[in-house]
Amino acid sequence: MDGEEQREGNASYSINVTGMNFAYQDQPPIFTDFNLTISPGSRCLLVGANGSGKTTLLRILAGKHMVGGRDVIRVLNSSAFHDTQLVCSGDLAYLGGSWSKNAGCAGEIPLQGDFSAKHMIFGVEGIDPARRDKLVELLDINLQWRMHKVSDGQRRRVQICLGLLRPFQYGLSPATDFSSVVHKSITSTITKVQVLLLDEVTVDLDIVARLDLLDFFKEECEQRGATVVYATHIFDGLETWATHLAYIVDGEQKRLEKLSELEELKTGTTLLSVAESWLRSESKDRRKKVVKPTSQQFSSSSPFDGSPFRSSRHMAYYR
Repeated sequence: MDGEEQREGNASYSINVTGMNFAYQDQPPIFTDFNLTISPGSRCLLVGANGSGKTTLLRILAGKHMVGGRDVIRVLNSSAFHDTQLVCSGDLAYLGGSWSKNAGCAGEIPLQGDFSAKHMIFGVEGIDPARRDKLVELLDINLQWRMHKVSDGQRRRVQICLGLLRPFQYGLSPATDFSSVVHKSITSTITKVQVLLLDEVTVDLDIVARLDLLDFFKEECEQRGATVVYATHIFDGLETWATHLAYIVDGEQKRLEKLSELEELKTGTTLLSVAESWLRSESKDRRKKVVKPTSQQFSSSSPFDGSPFRSSRHMAYYR
C-alpha cells in the first residue's frame, strides 16, 4: 500500500496532535502537552486572542516546524513535517502570511514591482483556465493593476488568487519567493486536497469579497470532502459557515466542539458576542494573575549612597 492509499484508508481524523511541546529558540514555551483532534470534512474556526498561538499552530500543522517525533503531529495519518509528500501531492495546503520578502536589515517588506496582475496570474501554467477566470471574477481583480500601485486589499486579492489557482494545490507563506511564480511554470499534478489551513486570509478584503471567498471555500470543501482550519478575528457570517470551533488560550485548548452544539449560540447570541465574552473573561483572568510590584522591589543599594556627591532633591537648590 503506497502513502496515498494509506492516508485514504485511514481512520477517523484528518488532524491529530498528541502531547505537543513547542517553543521558539530562547523563548518560553508556547505549547505544553497540547492535544487537538479534527475530523474529516470539518470547517473548524480557530479562535483566540493575539499571541495565543494560532498562527504557530497552523504553521506546525503545515509542516513548517519540526516538533517532537513522527507521531506527535499527524495529518492524514502522516507526519506533518517528515512526510513531504503531504504537501507535494496537494493533500495538505497552507494559505496565510503576508505577501512580502526579506530585504536585509529592512526586514519584511511588501512584495511589489512594476508588473501587472495579469502578468503574475497568467504566468502560472498548467492550470484550468475556467478556474482561473472564476477566481479573477470572484475576487474582482483588474488584470491591469500594477502591483506597485495597488492597495493592501488589492494585493491580497492577487495573492489569494495565485494560491487558489490549483484546487488548494499550493499555499502562500511569508517565505515564498513570488518573483519565481512570474518566471517559472508550475507543472505539478492537480490533485484533490484533503486539509486546507487558512491564517487570516480575509483580513484585507472588503465585506463582499470576504463573503464570496468563504462561499468558495465552503463549496470547494463540500465538493472535495476537505477539512478546513481557519484562524480569524472576523466572525461576521460564520455561524452558518463553520461546523466546529476550537478556542485556544495561551497555547492551551480550552474548547473544541461542534458549532451546532455550542450552548451560547442556542440563545440567539451571535458568534462575535460569544468570542468577545470569552476573550474579555480571559483578559480579566490574565490581569488578576499580574502581581503588582512593591516599593521594595524598586529600591536598590549603591556604593555611592553615603557619598556627599550623590544627587538628591536637597541639592536641587544649588543647581
